[in-house]
Amino acid sequence: MLKMVFQTTASMIIERGAATRLAEHVQAMGCTSVLVVTDAGVIAARLLDAVLASFENSPVAVRVFSQVQADPPESVIQIAVDVAKACTADCVLGLGGGSSLDVAKLVALLACSGESLAEVYGINLAKGPRLPLILVPTTAGTGSEVTPVSVVTTGEGQKNVVYSPLLLPDLAILDAELTLGLPPHVTAATGIDAMVHAVEAYTSKDLKNPISDCLAREALRLLSTSLFKACQDGSNLQARENMLLGACLAGMAFANSPVAAVHALAYPLGAHFHVPHGLSNALVLGPVMRFNLEAVAPLYAQLADIVLPGLNGSDREKAMALADYLGALAGELGLATRLRDLGITESDIELLVTDAMKQTRLLGNNPRPVREQDVRAIYRSIL
Repeated sequence: MLKMVFQTTASMIIERGAATRLAEHVQAMGCTSVLVVTDAGVIAARLLDAVLASFENSPVAVRVFSQVQADPPESVIQIAVDVAKACTADCVLGLGGGSSLDVAKLVALLACSGESLAEVYGINLAKGPRLPLILVPTTAGTGSEVTPVSVVTTGEGQKNVVYSPLLLPDLAILDAELTLGLPPHVTAATGIDAMVHAVEAYTSKDLKNPISDCLAREALRLLSTSLFKACQDGSNLQARENMLLGACLAGMAFANSPVAAVHALAYPLGAHFHVPHGLSNALVLGPVMRFNLEAVAPLYAQLADIVLPGLNGSDREKAMALADYLGALAGELGLATRLRDLGITESDIELLVTDAMKQTRLLGNNPRPVREQDVRAIYRSIL
């Protein structure tokens, strides 16, 4: 008997140029003071210019917080919350990559509810309420605009998670024009990140469900047919749009059928060595898939038919072909393929293993049990 719960963002607008009308959406929510949460890269790329221009003739007061950094630490989130309170923001607008969107979610919650960050770490511990929240991704990867999750780097160099339906925004806007300026290496890393979301959602141990399955399959179709096009020609707006939609669908999938060991092993790379999240996932994807193969070969084979159409062979052969193909994507797209390329050495392996094994929430979703020696072997295989 099927028993499941599926949650996602209440409203989405998918339209080229839609971000230039954000003032209309803020006003429609009855808000008069908006805090825009973003990062220096978005400012430098001038992606915010047209958005801010839309507010020039509106009665809405705008304050920009642009101190978000990759793998955002608790201190940045607290500063942003303080800014939101100081400018009496009654709406939060997150615009940027996954880190900016994750910070925006927490600012909307904490600036309104009075809760502390420490109180809301974990699953469904946030009480709310929160401020009205709009999220606008500028990368095609995290799917943060449709997930009830924010990831925070703690003071101990580890990552912690806030999981709550309160973090789902009131509105997500997917405007492919905002992704046109992404350099190839960012396009590649974030695109692989989205593909990981789809693969892990499709094979998640306990919460795999028919809706997430459909979303994951379509996400992989869009992403696998558009990733190379978007990397090779960043001005290909159709490819950009396919990537943005694919990342969103993958986000909807894994928000309800959670990610697993790939992310568990990727998190320590970002927390300790500041490896971008998409690249961290790309590095461990192949070896984790090969490790999982004995448990989910038929499922990998189904995904192989999407990513590598016309492939012949048994389920195991198709599954291995998919693992090899996805594992090689980083190198094919010019990204680092070994930990040593990023300054990580044998002496760092035990630190990575220790922290990966602490990701029990993620490891519990993996289709095959993961032991400490398995994690060590995977890291060493990509050293």
